[in-house]
Amino acid sequence: TGSPNSSSNPLLIRRIEELNKTANGNVEAKVVCFYRRRDISSTLIALADKHARELEEEMENPEMTDLPEKHKHQLRHRELFLSRQLESLPATHIRGKCCVTLLNETEALKSYIDREDAFFYSLVYDPQQKTLLADKGEIRVGNKYQADITDLLKEGEDDGRDLEKLEEKVWDPNSSLTEKQIDQFLVVARSVGTFARALDCSSSVRQPSLHMSAAAASRDITLFHAMDTLHATGYDMTRAITALVPQGGPVLCRDEMEEWSASEANLFEEALEKYGKDFTDIQQDFLPWKSLTSIIEYYYMWKTTDRYGFKKKYIYNIISCIFIILYSPISPNPNQLSNNVKPALVNGAAVAGTPGLGRACESCYTSSSYQWYSWGPPNMQCRLCASCWTYWKKYGGLKMPTRLDGERPGPNRISMSPHGLPLRHSGSPKFAVKTRQAFFLQTTTLTQVARRICKDIIRPRYLARHPYLPVNTAAIKAECALRLPDGPKKPSPLKPVERKPLESVVRYLEAHPRPAKPDPPARGASISTGSLTPIKSSPILNNGSPTILGKRSYEQGQYMCVCLLSRPQSISISSLFFEEEEGLVSVS
Repeated sequence: TGSPNSSSNPLLIRRIEELNKTANGNVEAKVVCFYRRRDISSTLIALADKHARELEEEMENPEMTDLPEKHKHQLRHRELFLSRQLESLPATHIRGKCCVTLLNETEALKSYIDREDAFFYSLVYDPQQKTLLADKGEIRVGNKYQADITDLLKEGEDDGRDLEKLEEKVWDPNSSLTEKQIDQFLVVARSVGTFARALDCSSSVRQPSLHMSAAAASRDITLFHAMDTLHATGYDMTRAITALVPQGGPVLCRDEMEEWSASEANLFEEALEKYGKDFTDIQQDFLPWKSLTSIIEYYYMWKTTDRYGFKKKYIYNIISCIFIILYSPISPNPNQLSNNVKPALVNGAAVAGTPGLGRACESCYTSSSYQWYSWGPPNMQCRLCASCWTYWKKYGGLKMPTRLDGERPGPNRISMSPHGLPLRHSGSPKFAVKTRQAFFLQTTTLTQVARRICKDIIRPRYLARHPYLPVNTAAIKAECALRLPDGPKKPSPLKPVERKPLESVVRYLEAHPRPAKPDPPARGASISTGSLTPIKSSPILNNGSPTILGKRSYEQGQYMCVCLLSRPQSISISSLFFEEEEGLVSVS
């Protein structure tokens, strides 16, 4: 549904429970609310992520780790949280249809991304209590829910029940009659039923034509009565036909569908639309002269008729009209940066001086689109292309992870301050660096001893060069416990550190004073570094304008680093190590 507060917000996701028509003739929808990740607090988001990690560990499915970062980012936009909150919204807020299902543990996660307008949920959110609960059924165990199982009977032991009182035989498939004779008897029973309706005055009013009378006589109630009569007469055709036409007249069999009048049927449909399948309320408020058994039996017969099919089709047509024709938004979108734009026209028909003109899309970095939309705070002057705007409205996020989410690397170093902040936003408190709590790892005494006693098992140098290999800490602790009694009683002495006295340091600094700072070169002149060739300053061409959030295109990602030396110096490389597939290559 469309958000009633702002046209720039993502669409709301609701599940329609029922559609009601008000006294004014308007249509209102009673809906169940779904919430996105952006709608709940960060504390509950961390709890939901923890639940997802535990679910992955239980499933032992490496599929999530194999997904690229882009798909992981987009998968978060498909996650919803169900709530028990009900709302009543005007049908004019409906904008389209989507599919929301309970998370299927056997289905591939990527299938939700591949399907358009597909969402999933696994947790239930309570907006009042601010809690998250798993939407799983409860296993009820105990005498209240399970039947008591009696002891196993011995061979040949009787359970003491009288089977004649528990069941009654109503049909014998091994009778002397053939299938053809039984079918002929059923035809006779239908004919007797049609004739009985012709003699009955009330039936003549309800079924004025012969075809309707024959159809009513062919219902199951007539066939069941014929088969019961055949079984009661011992499968004797002569006695059975005589029982169908007794001395008082032919037998007339009616079910609930035929007993109810047209006015009672209309009352039942009206009550069903108001109360649903609450048959007790239907009986009390609409049909008090009918028994509850009669109402339930009529309901299941009514579902087999054309009236039920027409009603379902009528409701479907109403919803389709709401989705497609009647309630499609026709007011102009205030977030559009250009109007009256044809899809074939690239970059639209924006007037010169439009805010944000020339900026790239904040999501996909494209610089050409047939329609642009303003996005974010007005002072930021951000914009989205038509495709990313549709994605934002449907899924409540951007296609690519942003640097603000902590999922995308920041801009290049040429636009960074010494503290890692973009120079463009270094004065804004919104982009300030958040202080993180410092911590340190304090090892136990047993761990320190195990490093020396089990050095051949731990192999610290090898593990340092292979950081992704698992370490079996339990086996190391067990081996350390075995070697500890036989280990050295005293720790191995450390190599002493020779520190020079302060006087020698002062004398060295007096003999080697700091060189004077050289004067800066004149503007526009080349920089000379001794025997090095002069470096010409070349202007850096900026083909595309950067976005406001600090994202750079590929061309803008290239930068040049120039090292200025006061005098020629020699650089010596003592040792460089490059790790390859199997060994180490040393360059000296």
